[in-house]
Amino acid sequence: MARLDQLLGTDFYHRPTSDTDAIIYGGLDHPEHRERVPGLIAVMSDRTAPGKERFLACVALTTWGEPAGYQAVVEAAVSGRRAPWYDVLVDRKFSVDSTFAQLAVALGDSREMAEEKRTVAQRDSAFQALVRIADTEYFEDQLGDLMDESTVRLLLTDIAETVDRGVGSLTGTGGVRPRFDLATQLVDLACAVALADGVLAARLATTVLEIEPTRRALVHGVTVLHRSGAPEVRRLGAYMIAVGDERVRGMATDALRTA
Repeated sequence: MARLDQLLGTDFYHRPTSDTDAIIYGGLDHPEHRERVPGLIAVMSDRTAPGKERFLACVALTTWGEPAGYQAVVEAAVSGRRAPWYDVLVDRKFSVDSTFAQLAVALGDSREMAEEKRTVAQRDSAFQALVRIADTEYFEDQLGDLMDESTVRLLLTDIAETVDRGVGSLTGTGGVRPRFDLATQLVDLACAVALADGVLAARLATTVLEIEPTRRALVHGVTVLHRSGAPEVRRLGAYMIAVGDERVRGMATDALRTA
């Protein structure tokens, strides 16, 4: 822990602090964060270090747009439950791992740093790795909102394949259904797709909502209606109005009116 105290327990004015987030986000404004990168890579790569320490090092490196952080995200996604820090963070509502959700946030926060360090391609690859497990791992409503349009365009095929696999889990024809709200998470991915392809977004959202038109999933799906005025999206809106409760009907009607 002594190494991590020096790396993430001391601010950029050499003052001790217990606010790790302040250090990580402070690094976005302080070029001095680069001096801490080798040490953080060493902690993250140390198989004898506690999982929490390795995870915090990965979050910092990822937020700072470092290739090592992005590669570690990819490797964690491939490893799944065998990731060295899996279950270090557990969601209170669903009692499932939430480390992937926090890694997704770190990816989202790294956009400007990735452009500065010319690691955008590695960032996109890390997002791709997370998208590919979004039918089995929990992302706390984060992943769909964290991808910008350029990233979404690169990952349209991956997103569609993930949603289709997830639909298989919802219907019992595919993998084992996870213990979180998978339907809403898949709808959130469809909302991201609407940034780039309204027709595909409508198809993906419709396939989920026809199986599981829960209030939460329908409310999240309204975002698709806001982002595209394609005829297919308007048909999705009509379906949502037909099956939704009063709140959903009002939200969908307003979205169709302003789209």
